[in-house]
Amino acid sequence: MEPSIYRKQWLDLKNSSSLREELHQLSRKIAFSFIDRYYQKGLYVPEYIDLICEMATSYEEPELNKITSSSLFEIVVEQICDDYEYMPVEIYTRVMSQVITFCRNTPAGESLDKKLSDFGIFTFEDIYSRSERVHSRKYSYDITKAPEKIILLSRVTIGADVAILSVMIQKLSKFFPKAEIVIIGNDKLAGIFGGSKNIRLCKLSYARKDGLLERLSSWHSSLEIISDEIPKGSENKVLLIDPDSRISQLGVLPVSKTDNYLFFNSRKCIASSQNACMAELANHWMDSVFGKSEFCFPAIWTPMNFSLQAKKIVTSLRAAGCEKIIAVNFGVGGNPRKSLGLEFEKKLLRELLKTPRTAVLLDSGFGQAELSQSAMLLSDLQNHGFQTFSARFADFDNCTMSHGLAVLECTIGEIASIIAQSDEYIGYDSACQHIAAAAQTPTLTIFAGINNMHFIRRWSACGNTQCKIVHANTLDDPAHIDVDEIILRITEERAALKREIPKQKHKISEIKTSLHKKEEAKKDKVS
Repeated sequence: MEPSIYRKQWLDLKNSSSLREELHQLSRKIAFSFIDRYYQKGLYVPEYIDLICEMATSYEEPELNKITSSSLFEIVVEQICDDYEYMPVEIYTRVMSQVITFCRNTPAGESLDKKLSDFGIFTFEDIYSRSERVHSRKYSYDITKAPEKIILLSRVTIGADVAILSVMIQKLSKFFPKAEIVIIGNDKLAGIFGGSKNIRLCKLSYARKDGLLERLSSWHSSLEIISDEIPKGSENKVLLIDPDSRISQLGVLPVSKTDNYLFFNSRKCIASSQNACMAELANHWMDSVFGKSEFCFPAIWTPMNFSLQAKKIVTSLRAAGCEKIIAVNFGVGGNPRKSLGLEFEKKLLRELLKTPRTAVLLDSGFGQAELSQSAMLLSDLQNHGFQTFSARFADFDNCTMSHGLAVLECTIGEIASIIAQSDEYIGYDSACQHIAAAAQTPTLTIFAGINNMHFIRRWSACGNTQCKIVHANTLDDPAHIDVDEIILRITEERAALKREIPKQKHKISEIKTSLHKKEEAKKDKVS
């Protein structure tokens, strides 16, 4: 339908008493119409984007603005970004340049407008042309000019930070062992990277589910942190790396006025990288910028107290007679399309427990929906005669279960430590698949809700262990998914999961600072 017709519907709806559901439906129709025009003829129709922006900034009640904003990001932005072809990168840049231009001209966008003006950016064309330069530029860095500090923007999602940021951290630590590494990102990263003495986290929240202006506010906060971390006159001592972060809206918003900025375009389509996953792309980009170095698999550095408690849990299970420990996570990061549903999960857990002396450690998940689902899974296993156990991670103590299901209430760092101590990991496409691969735990990922081959290859887990996938086509005929067939395929893939490298008791890597190295050298001299 044409934008003018949607605009009339929007004006009629604006003061409706039954606003919420109708606003949701209308905003989705507008977003899909934009995508339809693009897919059909390659047309970019800006009126659709302007209308969505207007709807998403019209209300005093944030929840109403959030409805339309979600349609824009879930339907337009995410579909474009997940395509991994050349044209969608350009279209994304155009969409976000238009969104930012609209938002800066609203009454609530005064701060956004001022900050952009400080960077010498005044028009849509300024934003767009700068973004194109950032995305297309070939970056390089002279490693003889060792920085004192390296700042990395978080990718915002934990899985992406494990797959990409951890690779960069390892390579940077080898090139510049004396440099301090600072990550700007969510405080949950402390559970994944907090065990490294050489990484400092500057906490910043990104409003992934909020309105347009709220999402852009993270950029404002990042500029304040960067300003504190890079005092005037110290720019040449600091390196700032943007790994295609949501904080900068994938490079569309500027975060530096100097040449100390490097941008990793993770969506760039190159023939030689068609089958590469994100970790491989990150390695390749680092080599092209800093020079060829040893390939680095993703890694995690969980705090030692988490690792010790996880080892204690696993040790108690093995002491009770358990011979196989499988970590399972059914979290989908708020995207229900990635889930195969409760009945599938019940049957899968029962199938896993057909093997004697097997313990399944199930992460209870985050949010009320996932917690309720975990409780139903626990109840189902009890009804089928299996032994069950439920506890908070920190309270799990002296479990005498040799076979059955244990549901653990965990933070992201705690479940990472459990996965690292387990014999095997199974879950949907989520952060935990990347954590498992990074921890060298044989990994099986169930990809559902997506049929895009490029997306699946990009986000497949990468680690110094076996990483398998089972793809479930839930899009063509979701009402007739053969759950038993999918479980059979999972069973067959699991049979092929054989450990190629003996699992270490502690697989949590540690990047040592120069101070630690000096201390070890002193000890060697004394001995």
